[in-house]
Amino acid sequence: MSEARADFVIIGSTPTARLVAGLLASVHGKSVVFSGESQSGYRLPRAVDLSVAPITRPETWALLKASLPEALKLISRIGGRRAWSRIDPIFFSEMPGGKEALAHIRHMALAFGHAAELVPSSAIGVGRDGLLLRDAVLLHRPTLEAGLDRWLEQHKVRRLLEGDALTVHADGSAELVSGDDRVEIGQAVLADDAAILAHTPPGLWPALLTRRVHSTIATEPTRPMAAALMHRLDTGLTLMQQAERGIAAIGPGAIDPFAAALGVLLGREREFRQAGQSSYEAVVTVDAAPAVGRLSGSGPDVLAGLGPTGAFLAPAIARWICGVAGPAENAWLGARLVDRSVAASPVAEFGGVA
Repeated sequence: MSEARADFVIIGSTPTARLVAGLLASVHGKSVVFSGESQSGYRLPRAVDLSVAPITRPETWALLKASLPEALKLISRIGGRRAWSRIDPIFFSEMPGGKEALAHIRHMALAFGHAAELVPSSAIGVGRDGLLLRDAVLLHRPTLEAGLDRWLEQHKVRRLLEGDALTVHADGSAELVSGDDRVEIGQAVLADDAAILAHTPPGLWPALLTRRVHSTIATEPTRPMAAALMHRLDTGLTLMQQAERGIAAIGPGAIDPFAAALGVLLGREREFRQAGQSSYEAVVTVDAAPAVGRLSGSGPDVLAGLGPTGAFLAPAIARWICGVAGPAENAWLGARLVDRSVAASPVAEFGGVA
C-alpha cells in the first residue's frame, strides 16, 4: 500500500465547500482532498446562495460589502456569466419581532450603500411588513457546480471515488483509503450540514448546534409572487419562483405541517399542486449566527449556519483557515467560533432557536 499526505479534506456538496477547497489549493498552495457529491441538477434545492440576508449585525454587512467584488469575480471566472444573476429579494414578517428586525435590517442595508425599499402591503398581504433589497446576487447552483468541478480538477484537488473510505478523527485529522493508496490528511473541514451530521466524531457535538428537520416542496405553475425570491423572517421559509412560474419552498418542518403552512402563506388565490417534495435533516445554530472553527478547540473544523451568504465569504474563510486573513476577517470569524457560549451570545441574529 502506497502512502501519501494531504493538508486538508473539505467535506460538503455546497458551492461554499467547493470554493473553499479550490481556494486552498489554487491560492494558498495546499494539497486538498474534496469529498462532495455533484447533485444540484438532480434533486430539489435545499438552500439558496444569495449575497444578502436578514442580517442585523453591522460587522457582517461590512464584511459582505468588502467580500462581494472578489467573490463575484472568482465565481464569474469559474462558472461564467450564467452562473449568477441579479435579483431583488423581499424579506417579510407578520410578527412584531420580525417587523422590528426588518426595520433594523433596512437601516443596516442603507448604511452600507445597499438600496432597500419598503414593500406595500398590497403586494405582500395585509398585516405584513416587507423589505426589498435591490440588485442582490443569486448563484445558479447547477451551472456553477459544473464549473467548480472543472476548476477543482484543474488545480489537482483530489476527489473521492466510489469505494473510497474516509475516516475523520477526533483530533481533526483524517484518513483516506482508496484501493491500494492511503492518504493521511492533516485537517478535516466539515463544510455543510450533511458533512457535520455524518462526520462529527462521537462526543464532539457542540452545544451551539442543533438538528432540525427541513423540507422542500416544489409546486406546479401558479400565480407569480411579488418577487422572484421571498423570505419570511418569522419561520425561516424561503420561496423561489421557478421556471414556468412554479415555486420551490424551503424551510423548517416536516412535510405535512410544512405543506399546510405553505398553503396558508400562499393564500386561496394561489392554490398549488405539489410537483415534488423532500425532507432532510439540517444543522442550525441556537443563536442564528454562523459557527466556524475547530470542534472542542482541537477537532475538525466546521462551517455552519452561514445561511445564503456563505459562498460570498469563501475567500475570507480560506484565508482564515490558512492563518492569513485580514484584521476585519479575523475579528468576524474569531467572534463566531463554534465553541462560543450559548448564553448571551454577542453575535446572535434574529430567529435563534427557542
